[in-house]
Amino acid sequence: MLLSLVTICVVAAAALAGIYSLTEGQIKKQQKEKQQQAILKVLPDGAEIAEPETVDGLTVYRATLNGEFAGAAIEVSEMGFGGEQKIIVGFDQEGKIFNYEVLAHQETPGLGDKIVFWFKNAEKPGQNIIGRQATGKFEVSKDKPAEPENSVDAITAATISSRAFLKAINKAFAAFTDGAVEAHSGASKQVESDKEETEVNNE
Repeated sequence: MLLSLVTICVVAAAALAGIYSLTEGQIKKQQKEKQQQAILKVLPDGAEIAEPETVDGLTVYRATLNGEFAGAAIEVSEMGFGGEQKIIVGFDQEGKIFNYEVLAHQETPGLGDKIVFWFKNAEKPGQNIIGRQATGKFEVSKDKPAEPENSVDAITAATISSRAFLKAINKAFAAFTDGAVEAHSGASKQVESDKEETEVNNE
């Protein structure tokens, strides 16, 4: 009986390994296609995408339009309530959020999985981040951010997922303002100038 069970387990494992090896290539191809489509969605139409580079440990895709810097798409991940959130977010040349796409997540259906669309609802300004100037300090409203511009309404009953999402956006913006992007765009200087002006006004 023991030999039979061992034989069955070995055969089953071999079968699973065989199926995985047959489908692995197709899965990776689909993931790559989804990633490429997401990059195009978070950047202006017609933008030319440069080869990826690594900034602060994140993958950055710079974009140009008519020969001018048009922004950058940044791939970032963060642990949410149910598991890892993988997001790609696009910033325009001034550091405003152009769009975002969720590449993968493990959040609760009907709750945390709303990250896919919640933060791009134009009819809900309190939760919509599209078109907003990124600051690197976005927080959910219930955490009472010090500056109003950093306040974002969380998904109802999914605060942890919302915090993780906003943390990912903040990490992406940090990479956007890093020297590697600044060297090609000048955008970081503009963003830093805006930050300094805000700080002066707050004083």
